[in-house]
Amino acid sequence: MIPRYSRPQMVKIWEPENRFRIWFEIEAHACDAQAELGVIPKEAAAAVWERAKWDVARIDEIERETKHDVIAFLTNLAEHVGPEARFVHQGMTSSDVLDTCLAVQLKEATDLLLADMDALLAALKRRALEHKYTATIGRSHGIHAEPVTFGLKLAGHYAAFKRGRDRLAAARDEVATCAISGAVGTFANIDPRVEEHVAAKLGLSVEPMSTQVIPRDRHAMYFAVLAVIAASIDNLATEVRHLQRSEVREAEEYFSPGQKGSSAMPHKRNPVLSENLSGLSRLIRSHVVPALENVTLWHERDISHSSVERVIAPDATIALDFALSRLTGMIDKLVVYPEGMQRNLDMLGGLHNSQRILLALTQAGMSREDAYRAVQRNAMPVWLEGKDFRTLLKADADVGQHMTAEQIDGVFDLEYHTKHVDTVFKRVFGE
Repeated sequence: MIPRYSRPQMVKIWEPENRFRIWFEIEAHACDAQAELGVIPKEAAAAVWERAKWDVARIDEIERETKHDVIAFLTNLAEHVGPEARFVHQGMTSSDVLDTCLAVQLKEATDLLLADMDALLAALKRRALEHKYTATIGRSHGIHAEPVTFGLKLAGHYAAFKRGRDRLAAARDEVATCAISGAVGTFANIDPRVEEHVAAKLGLSVEPMSTQVIPRDRHAMYFAVLAVIAASIDNLATEVRHLQRSEVREAEEYFSPGQKGSSAMPHKRNPVLSENLSGLSRLIRSHVVPALENVTLWHERDISHSSVERVIAPDATIALDFALSRLTGMIDKLVVYPEGMQRNLDMLGGLHNSQRILLALTQAGMSREDAYRAVQRNAMPVWLEGKDFRTLLKADADVGQHMTAEQIDGVFDLEYHTKHVDTVFKRVFGE
């Protein structure tokens, strides 16, 4: 991921130095377990911890010759450990190191993402409570429907991200498994207790059934969860983009002093953050298909998945980390215009009460079909000619046979539409 969309703490997880640190810990913990089992001398295991060093540039130099990254690492490690290095990697295969390392990196990355989501959820909850009763028009198909509140809008997004967080926590557990089972997963040359020891030291669970690799359905699910979270980001970002349109102006991204919106038009205040989030979400979602295709490997293992994961694992986690942080900042500073929301509520002369009139007429004895025709008959001039809905209803003879003018006025009550806001908020946020 390019630096523009990267945050240092997440990037550090995927840097070569951290990867080699994890490789070393896997090998060193395995040596400890082997020593306890009497497979290698305890002095050798101690020497690995005491003398271990590695150099990224030197590993790269060796790999240019060996064309094998794990062998290059082990060779460089041996240059520092000395003769005892012959006991390192006993009975292990490269995937034992690579797959277990990836599990650790994804676990570390997920811990950051979970913290990101906690911050986002806190911001959404705060703004939802702030605008719990800020009335605004609800839209279906982009067209005015019935009133909601801006707090309800944000509560809906909060609920989506809460589900996303729960899924991410489950995906973390599912992907955080350790496999040190040897060449084809049979433990022929290494005791399963070595795997158990390393897993415990690294905070992983034991992979119940590895071949030469950890099954890639775990990783496919992980990246699918990241994609769903990205889709939720895009959903909220798209909402902000619509609300910021000049014709709507119900909310907008914070526009800082000195910020410029356009190189050509000095008046512009563009939704650049939410547009950026929509783009990053597309990128993150694009990793799902290759992750799914990685599930299919030849027999006990091939490495067709390897090149894919070397790209998508850092890129997806780094991009999502950045996106969640950016979205949190955007929501935290989002500028809300209640007066603009009221203006749009009033734009169509009370048409958002059409269902209430429909229901009131049916309850007063009119058939639903006749009531629908009567309400629609009076609604269309409001759309086409800008007339007032309430006035037209009062002048309609068919409506007048079933409702008085006072009863019609009673229908035009905004609080009717918000009477269950508390109930929804309790469902989303608890008591």
